[in-house]
Amino acid sequence: MLLSVDRSEATDDQSLSFAVISAVAEREGVDPTDIEPPEYEALYDAINPEALDSLFAPRTDGTARTTGRVEFTYCDYHVVVTSDGDVEVHDDDPQQ
Repeated sequence: MLLSVDRSEATDDQSLSFAVISAVAEREGVDPTDIEPPEYEALYDAINPEALDSLFAPRTDGTARTTGRVEFTYCDYHVVVTSDGDVEVHDDDPQQ
C-alpha cells in the first residue's frame, strides 16, 4: 500500500522532515506528535532531518536545485522523497 503526501498546498514552514513524519503518522493512524520514541523510531535514526530539509531547498541565490530523490527506511516503511516535495510511504516489503 502506498501513501503519498501532496505538498503543493503545504506552507513554506513545513519541512520535508515533518512531511515524512506526517505521512508515516497518517499511515499509522496517529497524530504526527505521537511519532516519537520509544514507540516509534526517531527520524534521525533513519536519516539526518536537517540534511533532508536542505537537500532539495533552494540554493542561497534562490535558484532551484536539480531534480532527484532520496529513499530510506523509516518505521518499517520505505520512504521516497522527491525534489518537488512529494513524500511516498510504501510498506517495506520487497515483494511490492
